[in-house]
Amino acid sequence: MTTEDPFVTHRGLLFTVAYEMLGSAADAEDVLQESWLRWADVDRSQVREPRAYLVRTVTRQALNRLRALSRSREDYVGEWLPEPLLTSPDVAEDVELAESVSIAMLTVLETLGPTERAVFVLREVFEMPYGEIAEAIGKSAAAVRQIARRAREHVAARRPRVRVGRSEQRAVVERFLLALRTGQLQELLEVMAPDVVMIADGGGIVPAALAPIHGADVVARLLAGLNQKVGVLRTTTVWLNGAPAGRIEFDGESSAVSLVVEDGRITRIYVVRNPRKLTRLDELADISR
Repeated sequence: MTTEDPFVTHRGLLFTVAYEMLGSAADAEDVLQESWLRWADVDRSQVREPRAYLVRTVTRQALNRLRALSRSREDYVGEWLPEPLLTSPDVAEDVELAESVSIAMLTVLETLGPTERAVFVLREVFEMPYGEIAEAIGKSAAAVRQIARRAREHVAARRPRVRVGRSEQRAVVERFLLALRTGQLQELLEVMAPDVVMIADGGGIVPAALAPIHGADVVARLLAGLNQKVGVLRTTTVWLNGAPAGRIEFDGESSAVSLVVEDGRITRIYVVRNPRKLTRLDELADISR
């Protein structure tokens, strides 16, 4: 009788750890490949808890990758947004997991340093004991507690304040996409909060605003004008990163749109247009914890 390799058993968890630390599925897959090669050389008889061992291995590799990426992200053209993932509606059943992989949260995590991000993800999302985190990142448990507290306060000050039910989120997404598709300026204005912010990521490859755009009037006019400039604009409601979101196709190009909704109105619009970040929108990601 053969038993499944622990790496295969826990692959969804390991991918999710790496993705939450890096905000990039492509980089997370590279980390898993590097971790698999290390795991292949390990004497399994000496590993008492394969799950914890593998999470530590992936964390170390992800930290190395994150530190190496810091410079390239500083030189990125325009705004850097996380790579969106197609997820099943089941991910939303675990509210904490869905929130942790949301584009809004991953964008907040991007403002943490590499070590703070690793500690926050392992402690707050995966509820790993301080001692295990300390072993994974090479610091004392006392230091990890301090880092966790600072990271928690940093994230709390920046994360969306209100949790929205998935049915309300879907209704607002569909209303927004319909207004976008039909170029209804007034409807766009009504579905957005007055202080809405739109952030777009084209990566210097396709056209996108290089800085955040503030205010419902400006954002609505820009989006309504888009409808008039392109030939055919198609919109689809999809599940991205654990929540209802939008996929937009026009002039042969795709975009993924994630929204933050508070009190029935949109407060944040994240538009990912960089084609290198849109390669996984046709295949469900294995997200778990």
